[in-house]
Amino acid sequence: MRKLTLAWACLFLAACLSCAIPTLPQKPAIDPALARQYFAEARKLSEADGGRLWGKPLYGPMLFADPGTSFVVASQADAEGRLKEQDGVFVGTLPPEVNVANTATVWAGVKWTMVMWPLPSSPTARARLMMHELFHALQDSLGLPAASPANAHLSMLEGRIWLQLEWRALRQALARPEAPPAERKRAVEDVLLFRLARRALFPKAEAEERGLEMNEGLAEYTGYKLRGTADAATAEVVIARLGSAPDETSFSRSFAYASGPAYGMLLDLAGASWRKGLTPQSDFGELLRQAYGISLPRDLSAAAAERAAIYDGVALRWSETRQAEQRKALADSYRRRLLEGPVLILPVAEQFSFSFDPNAVIQLDDANACYRTLRATDSWGVLEVSDGALVVRGQSRFLHVAVQAPSDATPRDGALEGPGWKLTLSSGWQLAPGPRAGDHQLTRK
Repeated sequence: MRKLTLAWACLFLAACLSCAIPTLPQKPAIDPALARQYFAEARKLSEADGGRLWGKPLYGPMLFADPGTSFVVASQADAEGRLKEQDGVFVGTLPPEVNVANTATVWAGVKWTMVMWPLPSSPTARARLMMHELFHALQDSLGLPAASPANAHLSMLEGRIWLQLEWRALRQALARPEAPPAERKRAVEDVLLFRLARRALFPKAEAEERGLEMNEGLAEYTGYKLRGTADAATAEVVIARLGSAPDETSFSRSFAYASGPAYGMLLDLAGASWRKGLTPQSDFGELLRQAYGISLPRDLSAAAAERAAIYDGVALRWSETRQAEQRKALADSYRRRLLEGPVLILPVAEQFSFSFDPNAVIQLDDANACYRTLRATDSWGVLEVSDGALVVRGQSRFLHVAVQAPSDATPRDGALEGPGWKLTLSSGWQLAPGPRAGDHQLTRK
């Protein structure tokens, strides 16, 4: 009886102690104080520019978002009362249908510049990122709407070779600020020769490259230009970026991040008033040709081939040819899974939105790109992809998303999983047989 009494006494004491110890509040995914500091940094950078770069101040409503929890900290209140004020900022949680990404987005009645948390610890890298994304919120008012063409030719051997030669010539043109004007002009001519040689091989190249450069290229130029360093120091970082760009897996959706800042810096060095009057049809190459007074030879192909030797073009071609087999093997594996094998088709409906890594896009052909990682939302629910999804586009819009068909096509608790993906299905949608044997597709009930 004594042992039993002691046991109950111990249990009672433990319960009392557990009640007495206060539960520590869970640390938020984003530190509001640090977020407030970053908002102040962005505002200060914008005020230092004074609207000189684009004729308008860049700073506007900002939203830092944690991709793991969708917790957000905003610089101001929203228009629908979804955010709560806390320590001088506004906090809340995004609904599942809003993708967390570095982008401009409209949510809760406000157009935000959204930046994924955590931001870079380096002040200059952080400044570049914030200024880049603030440009995206501004670009519509500048008459430069966002565009994301496929640029499939930059996944092909010749496209990759001539693009890298263009990058090498851009590095040469930026490398020596003290160099005689004739030396820079010669390098700028090489830039244009390699650019035009590539475009002569691919009919869609001019329009598609221009589309991404007038979007991501200008945004990245803005980020570098307003990162808070002198132009000479900024040029060194842009040169380094051109040097590391060839290491990326894919160029189709990422090339403008390297090209844009370089073209912008060269135009600035020429003293050109090039930013005024830009349109979606403006072209960095033509702006550069005019700024430096370049007269190109008649036989562009022959001149480009001759100058390629100066930039170690033979070794580059050898290296790219060797790597082409590895890239082809990777693309073929996704082609077998997503084009030839059975798939689950998710239509692009009225609420379609997706976020992705531009360095992890494998172009399979003009209409089909494999996104190795992806988060897509629509009225049918939320799709999270960790190993390959097909995004199919028509002439002017996305048509559908496809993932490898699941072995078991029965949703459980509103969720469905397959190789490298998970779908949280909204009510009102169901799986139905697809157009081919073994395919499935989402349809409304």
